[in-house]
Amino acid sequence: MSMMESWTKASNPNVDLPVADKPSAVPFAVTILGSGSASPALDRHQTAQLVTYGNDHFLIDCGEGTQYRLIEQRARPSRLKYIFISHLHGDHYFGLMPLLSSLNMGGRTEDLFLFGPHGLDEIITTTFRISNGKFFFPLHFQAISAEKPALLLDLPGLTVESIPLDHGIACTGFLFREKPPKPKLLREKLPDNVPVAVLKTLKEGHDALDETGHTLYAANEYTTPGPAPRSYAYCSDTRYNERIIDQIQGVDLLYHEATFRDDNGQRASEVYHCTARQAALLAQKADVGQLLIGHFSSRYKSFDEFLTEAQDEFTATELAIEGQSFAI
Repeated sequence: MSMMESWTKASNPNVDLPVADKPSAVPFAVTILGSGSASPALDRHQTAQLVTYGNDHFLIDCGEGTQYRLIEQRARPSRLKYIFISHLHGDHYFGLMPLLSSLNMGGRTEDLFLFGPHGLDEIITTTFRISNGKFFFPLHFQAISAEKPALLLDLPGLTVESIPLDHGIACTGFLFREKPPKPKLLREKLPDNVPVAVLKTLKEGHDALDETGHTLYAANEYTTPGPAPRSYAYCSDTRYNERIIDQIQGVDLLYHEATFRDDNGQRASEVYHCTARQAALLAQKADVGQLLIGHFSSRYKSFDEFLTEAQDEFTATELAIEGQSFAI
C-alpha cells in the first residue's frame, strides 16, 4: 500500500473513529514529556505531553526526541491513537516524522488519527515521498483552523476541542472535556423483581413510568449522581490572550506556556509568548482548579522564580516538570 493510498483527510473527524470504552471512574492524567522551549538546553526536552483517558492515549505536540521520552516513561508509542499538533514551529513537531517512521517499521496496523495545522499533511507527504517511504497503517489527517474553537473528537466519554491562540502563526490549544458520567444505580433500594428495562431507564437518569405515564421509580430516589466531569486545557505557545477565558472557564487543570519571567516581559510580547505571571493571571480570571506552567526559555537555568512569580497571582500553580504525571 502506498503512502498516499493509506493517508486520508477526514472532512468530518468523527466519521469512522474508533469507539472508546464508556467511562466508570476512568483514570484521567497528563504526563509531561518535554517542557522546554525552542532553543536546546541540557536536561530539557522540547514540548510533548501524553494524556491518558482510560485505555486511550493522546499525544499533544511532538518535539524532537519525543519517541525516546515515551519509551523512558514506559509508555509504548504503539498505544497512541490520537496525535494533536498545536502549530508548525519545529520544537512542537520535529519529532513526528521519526515517531511515524518507527510505528511503521514496528508493524503497526491500527488506524492513527492526526490533528494539526494546514500544511502538516504536505510536510509528511513530501518527506515520505522523497524518501520513497510507505505507510503500512491507515493515517487519517484532520486540518485544524485556528480561527475559532472547533470540536475535533467526540468519543463516548470524552470530547476534544481546539482553542484558538495568539502566536503569530496558526496555533491552537486543546480542551479535553469528560462527558458527565451516568448516575449510579442504588440497586439495594429496589425490589428484586424490577424489570431490566426499568433498571436501564434509571441508569440513564430518567424516571421509570408505568403505562399511564405515572412515576413508578424516581431517578433521584434510586440513583446517586456520578462524579463531576473533569477537564484539561492545554494552551501552547501564545501571547496573553483573554479571549480564551470563556472557553477554559473552570477547567480542573490548565497547562499554559510561560516562556519568560517578568524580566523579559516586553520580549515575551514581541515574540508571541507569555510570562509566568501572565499565565497565572489568566488562570485566576478563568477560575481554573490548578495551573501548570512550562515551555521555559533556555536562557533560565532554574525554574524557582517562575513558580514564585506565578504563585504571586495564582497560588495553585505547579511547574510542568518533565517525567511527572498529574491526575485530573
